[in-house]
Amino acid sequence: MSRPALPLGPLMADVAGFELTPDEAARLSHPLVGGVILFRRNYQSREQVAALVRQIRALRTPELLVAVDHEGGRVQRFRDGFTAIPPMRRLGEFWQRDNDAGEHLAWSTGIVLAAELRAVGVDLSFTPVLDIDWGHSDIIGDRSFGRDPACIVALAGALIRGLRARGMANCGKHFPGHGWAVADSHHALPEDPRSFDDLMLDDL
Repeated sequence: MSRPALPLGPLMADVAGFELTPDEAARLSHPLVGGVILFRRNYQSREQVAALVRQIRALRTPELLVAVDHEGGRVQRFRDGFTAIPPMRRLGEFWQRDNDAGEHLAWSTGIVLAAELRAVGVDLSFTPVLDIDWGHSDIIGDRSFGRDPACIVALAGALIRGLRARGMANCGKHFPGHGWAVADSHHALPEDPRSFDDLMLDDL
């Protein structure tokens, strides 16, 4: 049976488990859907998640994008069978001691991250975290490269170059100022009371 030809829509959906249900397959075939984001609940093994990705890709033409939050540290959705990526703060600390070696380490991290995700069919990772760690909240915390904007720019650029070298797209995050805010955006609306001029000094 031929796959329906549908343009990719603007929405990214999720699925509940290790394989698609008929209801999920129907939902992902909606014209507004353009991609699927996977979470830890979708991962059992490399073979299983690769099979899930194949199910998703078989639904439509062009194929839906498949994405995951795979930063390293505490936000690494796939664990068993994948390299344990350190929190980005560790890379930042290394960079402070040796800029060139730190950037090479970030590039190498991007290479490993991308190679392993691409091997199971994932197109895009929501990484790296570009927020400044202002020390106000653990929501960002060690997910950030650190407090120094120059460090964040250098290491984020190197990591992205590593991702691209192995064919992986990425999306940095979050909205500028999230590193200052205390609230967890999964549960509340984070607020940053600083002026736009203050944001321009560092966060932007």
